[in-house]
Amino acid sequence: MSVAARHYDTIVSPVITEKSTIVSEHNQVIFEVAINATKVEIKEAVETLFKVSVTAVNTMRVKGKTKRFRGIAGRRKDIKKAVITLKDGDTIDIATGL
Repeated sequence: MSVAARHYDTIVSPVITEKSTIVSEHNQVIFEVAINATKVEIKEAVETLFKVSVTAVNTMRVKGKTKRFRGIAGRRKDIKKAVITLKDGDTIDIATGL
């Protein structure tokens, strides 16, 4: 597997919520990442794909909720989110994509 493909497997998608837009004012971006990705792998992937400098990576695992649909119980998948703090002056425009 090439290095670029590994980076695309590490970063799953950007998280676009009210809270993520608020933290973007503080030079931070939130991504959904692979459940087994480490902080070092996430930092390398963001720096390589977006050509920015990362100062910190904070991760959290979010357990999937149990939901019901037409009376049948189901469960959402577990996800891992990463809050990426960028160096002052660097930005990532998640609206444009890669």
